[in-house]
Parts: sequence; C-alpha cells; structure tokens
Amino acid sequence: MHKKARGGSCEGEKSGAQSGVEDGLAAVDFPLLSMFNAFISTAARHNKKADDRQIKDRLEQLRCPFTWNLLIEDSEVPNLENRVLEQLEFLDNSHNARTHNLLAYVKHLNGQNEEALECLKKAEDLIQKEYADHLDRRSLVTWGNYAWVYYHMGRLAEAQTYLDKVEKTCKKFSSPFCYRMEDPWMDSDEGWALLKCGGRNYGRAKACFEKALEVDPDNPEFSAGYAITTYRLEGFNPTTKYKTSFSLQPLRRALKLNPENVYVKVLLALKLQDVGKKAEGEKLLEEALSSQSSQIYVFRYAAKFYRRKGCLDKALQLLKMALEAAPTSAILHHQIGLCYKEQLRKSRGKDPKQASSTLRLAIAHFEAAVKEKPTFGLAYLDLANMYTKGGEYQKAEDTYQKVLSLREVNKSLLQQIHFRYDQFQERHRKPEGDARACSSRGLNVDRESDAQGKIVSALEKLSIRPSSE
Repeated sequence: MHKKARGGSCEGEKSGAQSGVEDGLAAVDFPLLSMFNAFISTAARHNKKADDRQIKDRLEQLRCPFTWNLLIEDSEVPNLENRVLEQLEFLDNSHNARTHNLLAYVKHLNGQNEEALECLKKAEDLIQKEYADHLDRRSLVTWGNYAWVYYHMGRLAEAQTYLDKVEKTCKKFSSPFCYRMEDPWMDSDEGWALLKCGGRNYGRAKACFEKALEVDPDNPEFSAGYAITTYRLEGFNPTTKYKTSFSLQPLRRALKLNPENVYVKVLLALKLQDVGKKAEGEKLLEEALSSQSSQIYVFRYAAKFYRRKGCLDKALQLLKMALEAAPTSAILHHQIGLCYKEQLRKSRGKDPKQASSTLRLAIAHFEAAVKEKPTFGLAYLDLANMYTKGGEYQKAEDTYQKVLSLREVNKSLLQQIHFRYDQFQERHRKPEGDARACSSRGLNVDRESDAQGKIVSALEKLSIRPSSE
C-alpha cells in the first residue's frame, strides 16, 4: 500500500483518532500479510518446478541433437565446432539446415545459447527456402532444438511454444506420440549428426541410415550417408567384419544415384585403390579434382590417394592449398605430417641436414594436429614416433602417456598403442619385464586385430609365449 504525503491530501487531514486506528490495524495485519506473501511465493516456486518438470518430460520425447545421445568428450567440442564450420563453408551441400542444427547444439555445449538461437534462425530460413512443400515435417528437428535451448535459458513459455508446434505436426501426421514421430528424414538427420561426432557414434549412424533406406531405398541423400558411414567404419574398426571392403558397393550405388556428389566420388576412388583397382580410382579422382565443388574436401582425400601412391610432392601441394583455407584442421595437419614422415623414411641414409629439417616439419604438424584435436589417438602415436626418431625420449614418453590416458579408444587403435609403446620401452626406456607386461596387455585387447601378429612376434623375441585362449 502506497502512503500519501502528510498535508496536501485532497480529502483533508484525517483526525488523530482515525489515524491511530488505521495504524493499529496495519500493525495487526502486517504479520498476516507477510505469511500470505510467503505462502504465495512458495506456491509459485512449486508451480514453477512442476511446470519445469512437465516441460522437461516433454522435451525428452523430442527427436533432435539434445536427445540423440551424441558421444562427445568435452575436449572434443572445439574441434567439432571447427569441423562443422568448415563443412558449412567448404562443402557444397543443399542440406545445410541440418548442419546449422548441429552447430546450434555445439554452441549450447559451449554455453553460447544466444548464438545457438542465431544458428537455429539460419536453419529455419533455409528450411523455408528448400522444403516449402514439407515445411512442418522438415522443421521438427529445428523446433526441438529451439525448445531445448529456450528451456536451458529459463524461458519456459517460449520452450512450450515450440513444443506446441511439434505436437500439432505429430497430430497432423497421426503419430501415436505427442512429441515425436517416425520420419526417414529425421533418421537421416540423426545419422549425419552421429557421423559428424566421431567414431564411437558410427555404429548408430549406420543403423539410422539403414532405417531411412528401408522407407526410401533410392534416396540419394540416405544412400550417401550409409555409404560414407560404412567407409568410416572400415577405417575406424578394421576387424574381420569390415576387412572385405564392405563399403565398395554402397559407395558405387551412392555415386550412381547422385553422380555430382564429389565427396562420395573421392571416397570411392580411395576404396578402389584399397582393392587394387587403382586406374579406375585415379580416373574418378581426376574427375573430382576437375570439379569446382567442395574443393577443400576433394584436396584432402586426393592427397591421401597420391600419398599412398608415393607421389608425396603432389600430395603436399594439395594439402597445403587446403590448409590455407582451413588452418585449424587437425586432419590436414596430420596428413601433412604423414607426408613428411614418408619423406623422412625415403631419405634415410642420405642428406642428414635435409632429414633433420623434414623431421622437424613432421613433428610441427603432428603437434598441431593433437593441439587442435586432443583426442586424436593416431596423431599422438605418429608424434611419439617422430620424437623417438629425433632422440627426444622424454617427450616421446609423455606423448605415449597422453594417448594411453585417452578415455575412449577403439580396440584396434588401443592395440597399436600398446604395441608401439612396448617397442619404445624395450629399446629406449624400461626393463624387459615392463615391456612383457605391456605386450601382454596389447595382446588381450582384441584378438582379431592386424596388430596382434606384431605383438606375438614381439613377445617371442622376449621368449614369452602367449596363452592359447
């Protein structure tokens, strides 16, 4: 209650008795008023918590990056953001809305919710331009992201607005669920997000594309996603299941459905090189290089083709052009380091000064690779190897310890780590007993890996026979 100033009342001054009565009533009412206000405040807090729980339950039913269980280490987030930004800038793609959706999630992980909203606005604008005939269905992932971001910002009313949009669309298409529906494009979007987030997500990405292809087997986008995922799985998990070049036919089919997809074209070229069809692979590679589309990605994979062919100067030329455009790319730094590593191997016994210079270049690029991507296991191994060749044994030891401390490493790579570290210990650091223990650990990691035979040989040199289990 606002009090009026003394004197100057348009109703005249109240009598002293009347004023005293009112003051007494105020004194009596004040504790009751405080209790009432406290009750209202407590009730409001309870209602807010109830609203929060109700909205959270609805949010968890959505299909978007917030609910796809993307396995990303905290240390990987900066590198993931760089790679998503590179994709938006350099990969010619008519499906950039899904990339902006993933970037919005990454921005949220960085605590940048306002920037996340900006990404979602871009995704929304692209969907309106590209999918006018299927606007509501293609907007579901974006709306889900909006709802989650607003929820984390404490803006529950706006979160509910986007939940209502999702619910309306689910009803329109007769979904049995209020806040989710089956849709092959959503399966595809989930697959692409999983694929972008690293090897631990590849298996689920493959399942997403398989599910989408069951509905639309001739869809070029779904086919490309499936082919790329199988190619990545072969490199990430080279067990018996993936040694038969399983990705060759999916890559051929994806290119047949969309001959303009140069990303698929260069991967097919590399796979043809793997299976001994080098001439066919190089022809495809030259076609991709003659295109103006997605050149940074084409250069990267073409360089890998030429490095494996032994054309190191050509590979380095392509990689350096790509690096000018994407200087923070861990993959490009690693590929350049591999070229210098191979040059060093070929120059063995020749010019010592040139060899020393090449070694320093290899180390510099491997160091850049692990700086940009602190979970890059292969780059750590190559870096440790170069430190060893340069006689920097303590740096090599520290690098091995870093790669051994990585929380999530696939079995094949883990076995390589133990094998290489075993060799390092045997030659430069530890007594024979420690080397035996390291080799035995490596042998038990994955009995299907190619590295197992090397570890068996190392054990035999130490007069140890592994068990026949």
